[in-house]
Amino acid sequence: MIALTNVSKRFDDVWAVNKVSLTMEEGKVTGIIGTNGAGKTTLLRMVAGIMKPDEGLIFVDDKPMFDNENAIKDVYFIPDEPFFFRNANGKDMEKYLKTVYEKFDSVAFYDYLEKFDLDKNRKIATFSKGMQKQMAIICGLCANTKYLICDETFDGLDPVMRQGIKAIFAKHMEERGLTPIIASHNLRELEDICDTVGLLHKGGVILSKDLLEMKCNIQKIQCVFATAEEENKAMEKMSVLQKEKRGMLCTMTARGGKEEILEVFSALDTVFFEVLPLSLEEIFISETEVVGYDIKKLIFD
Repeated sequence: MIALTNVSKRFDDVWAVNKVSLTMEEGKVTGIIGTNGAGKTTLLRMVAGIMKPDEGLIFVDDKPMFDNENAIKDVYFIPDEPFFFRNANGKDMEKYLKTVYEKFDSVAFYDYLEKFDLDKNRKIATFSKGMQKQMAIICGLCANTKYLICDETFDGLDPVMRQGIKAIFAKHMEERGLTPIIASHNLRELEDICDTVGLLHKGGVILSKDLLEMKCNIQKIQCVFATAEEENKAMEKMSVLQKEKRGMLCTMTARGGKEEILEVFSALDTVFFEVLPLSLEEIFISETEVVGYDIKKLIFD
């Protein structure tokens, strides 16, 4: 397990990460999502041991992370923009990574290069963005670390390749206990594979929950109230995060289980109502609007 306690990082007068506490359980896929400038990349770099927190503690399996070889060897970081040595090809990267990661699997590395149709003798700098991402992922998987930290890993990959990478992640999780930690702006991508999600905003954590639990505890309701009085009653009885009205149709996002919401509406006079499941993207929008990140302000102000 990776555990962060009150972790902060400042650049000049800006707190990129501010008192973040999170746990990332082994054997589960943790998704890190957030608004622009929320501190996702800075957070991942600290978890990987690349940056030192100004405040707080980071432990990997009860071992302090920063400047600790025993902890760092269990973590591999794939940045948003992969780095390779100048003029290096696949063979060069394999030779280097073998010296850094004692469990690096050279056989699997060359097997993946062949399956992905990546020439081991070709300079990586001549690869397309998507091919470089594939190379970075292959390097990360074959390092055979316990934790694989991915910053926008699927960006630049075509849909077929993204599905293939997800399948490979699942295979490594099942066969050797890999624990991926993935930051992405593509919420639909994370929704397919994540077990838990941490939501960041302005350097802090808004929430961190099991994805299924998160979906079960926030509901979308579409309804038409018989009177304005019944609408006011509904607002009083529920914790409403978001409300939009078009004509008579009222659309709300509210905290609570489905049964709880149904019980509230069973006591109200409505012409029509239904409770709908929310996507991770809709949850993200609702939760960030609560803390003032409102898309309507960006569009209409």
